[in-house]
Amino acid sequence: MAEVLPPLSLYIHTPWCVRKCPYCDFNSHEPSSRELPEAAYLNALLSDLDGDLHLASGREIQTIFIGGGTPSLLSPNFYDQLFKEISFRLPFSSGIEITLEANPGTTEQQRFIGYREAGINRLSLGIQSFRPEQLSALGRIHTGVEAITAVQQARKAGFDNLNIDLMHGLPQQTPVQAMEDIDQALALEPEHLSWYQLTLEPNTAFFSHPPVLPEEEALWDIQEAGHQRLEQAGLRRYEISAYARTGQQSRHNINYWQFGDYLGIGAGAHGKLTTVDSQGQRHIERRWKTRQPEAYLRRANDPRGFVAGKQPIAQEELPLEFAMNALRLTDGVNMDVWTTYTGLPQTVLLTRLQSAYEKGLLMEMPEKLRASPQGLLFLNELLALISDQR
Repeated sequence: MAEVLPPLSLYIHTPWCVRKCPYCDFNSHEPSSRELPEAAYLNALLSDLDGDLHLASGREIQTIFIGGGTPSLLSPNFYDQLFKEISFRLPFSSGIEITLEANPGTTEQQRFIGYREAGINRLSLGIQSFRPEQLSALGRIHTGVEAITAVQQARKAGFDNLNIDLMHGLPQQTPVQAMEDIDQALALEPEHLSWYQLTLEPNTAFFSHPPVLPEEEALWDIQEAGHQRLEQAGLRRYEISAYARTGQQSRHNINYWQFGDYLGIGAGAHGKLTTVDSQGQRHIERRWKTRQPEAYLRRANDPRGFVAGKQPIAQEELPLEFAMNALRLTDGVNMDVWTTYTGLPQTVLLTRLQSAYEKGLLMEMPEKLRASPQGLLFLNELLALISDQR
């Protein structure tokens, strides 16, 4: 059992955005000049990957996700070169899923065609809303019409696996307006829809200067009505804030939630890797890279490399780490995944879960670790309860 390693994914971070949105707490930066340093960033990414190859020797990459920032600011040629170089270093699985995040307003028809030809086969469009007043409040640079056009262009370019990012609970948004956004998104027939509530995160402009958000009762009405609307349209909820048609779930994100491994390259990228030593002992480590784009680029010629920090996951922390991921999935995760990926007996995990199970926040075990409907509604409280059992 000890020699079985989790599936391996690759996350690639692009740190630049045309404009920093006031709600965004991701590692994104407005570029210092109009021309992005594509050649320098390509070289840095490959050097970054080379520094991590010893952690992934002989393993296939199952999925690639390019996030940001705004990855669609970089050219199709950049990604074509990047994927070729990565494939020289690590084998791609047959049928690999490669996702690119793109923002309407930073793309056009020829660019979509180029992305598809480079090997990108899944597109995630950060639309957030179709309403002008909501887009303005969110600091988005596109219009609702541009969002619709971007979807149409992506389809013409051959993308048949498309996600739309949509937010709700927006400043002064009514339940009716939230449903209009969902209906417009559904009219575009996406295979996948990420639908999540706006939250005010620390270190954002919204956190410092909070906008007027809907009352709790309105938020609840939006959540209930939106869930019903999406399910009726054939998009099944499989994760806390993700809906998909049958067979169109994000394989990359599922690997996260099932406690899979992933390399992280790029400014501020995070990774989680499992290794097995010569005694058969399993070691799981989280690591993260230099955040600031300029500092990251300088590291390409620095013997210290790109790693800004690393943290081994202690055995006593593994139950919470595993649960924080697995419980996001509405169907949960088979308990044998715990044993296979951690090398620890199920009793280590079950002991920590007992109190949450007795309170009705977990479904019956031991075959699956799965939140009850009540547990999904109060996931933070459920995780806090698991944490308290240490």
